[in-house]
Amino acid sequence: MLIYHGSNVVVERPRILVPNRFLDFGTGFYTTTNKAQAISFADKVTERRREGTSSISVYELDAEKFKSMSVLEFQTPDDRWLDFVSENRAGVAVNKRFDLIIGPVANDDVYQTLVLYTSGVLTREQTLEALKVKRLFNQYVFATEKGLTCLKFIEAFYGMGGK
Repeated sequence: MLIYHGSNVVVERPRILVPNRFLDFGTGFYTTTNKAQAISFADKVTERRREGTSSISVYELDAEKFKSMSVLEFQTPDDRWLDFVSENRAGVAVNKRFDLIIGPVANDDVYQTLVLYTSGVLTREQTLEALKVKRLFNQYVFATEKGLTCLKFIEAFYGMGGK
């Protein structure tokens, strides 16, 4: 299976860096199986950082190594996903148990719904109902060094904002 990482630089050797903000699934190396999502993210990151070139790094997921990983997977944005993402976005949750976390991404559109939920404007039920109508893509977050061993760099290409 191919997965993609969008950034303002090509990443041949993935690393786990401490993020400058709280993310959906905590600290880790974020990827997706959706090429268009990776391109969009690369363009946004490049614009936000005002340096580098919108770049998509492509990896193959090693199926054999994947079998030995500790994986947390969310099939849909359900109660468990909402709690996990809300805690991570609030800086509360710290994942130390899973090598890889898979599930829907809280993109910019979904983020607004999460803000309304965490600020108390929307109830849990209203939030989950609102998420049902949103088109959510996936993310694969490699949260440990062991998890990163599943990735084999294949190639890189430039996003829409690339030069």
